[in-house]
Amino acid sequence: MDLEQWRSLGRPMRHRGHRVMVYRGGNPGGSPLLLIHGFPTAAWDWHKIWDALGEKHMLIAPDLIGFGYSDKPRDFPYSFREQADLCEAALEESGAGPYRVLAHDYGDTVAQELLARRIETGPAHGLASVCLLNGGIFPELQRPRPVQKMLAGRLGPILAKLMTRERALSSLAAVFGPDTQPSPEEQAAFWELIEFNDGRRVLPGLLQYLRERRENRDRWVSALTRSPVPVMLIDGLLDPVSGAPMTEGWRRMVPGGDLVELPRVGHYPQLEDPDAVVAYAAGGAWWVSAS
Repeated sequence: MDLEQWRSLGRPMRHRGHRVMVYRGGNPGGSPLLLIHGFPTAAWDWHKIWDALGEKHMLIAPDLIGFGYSDKPRDFPYSFREQADLCEAALEESGAGPYRVLAHDYGDTVAQELLARRIETGPAHGLASVCLLNGGIFPELQRPRPVQKMLAGRLGPILAKLMTRERALSSLAAVFGPDTQPSPEEQAAFWELIEFNDGRRVLPGLLQYLRERRENRDRWVSALTRSPVPVMLIDGLLDPVSGAPMTEGWRRMVPGGDLVELPRVGHYPQLEDPDAVVAYAAGGAWWVSAS
């Protein structure tokens, strides 16, 4: 599915006065599955597994605010709590009942916030299970790229203006596995999603998530360690940002959670080895128990 085909699946939703794109598909009568994408791209990251997941499940995938084809306001208080509110609004608008989450990267922490709310609210909250792909779920084990650290710093707004297509795509390619690099078409799509609505200007604001993860570490890590619903991690070990150290942390801190390691995959399992993600996800307790 190319980017234009993907875009045709999206419909706008208003959230906090802003236009947010939400992609829906799959089986309308199936159990709801919320897909939460990562930084710095958008829900298009799910396009390779969309049809397979949609055979039995109703799919809901927003472009989080500040990403993709959603609005990218300069003065928005970008935070994981705000993005979790957006996801809950998208679920409500879709008429979804009990749902499960498949998340990646930045989306992992949005999922952890939803999981924390599930602990606080109880079963009425609706979250039934969670599967995470590579992301900074344990902030102390994450290794941000140098460009992320610079953009999150004091000179971030200036650096964002100077960022070139080549620099941005080179940094993205570096987190893929050497044998699973993005195609030229995928790279072109990545850049369009980043650049749409002058998206470079909000990158420094979005990247404050590095600090936010550290400050809220106890809330979001304890959501995993105390989870009342099944949780699973599928992790590409060649990811230089959140690869093998995350699986080691998972074994120590979430011993009851399912774990799958993909030894030849980098940061984007759903793009680098989509068949494995679908196969392993469908075989996990997080999936079966919520069916």
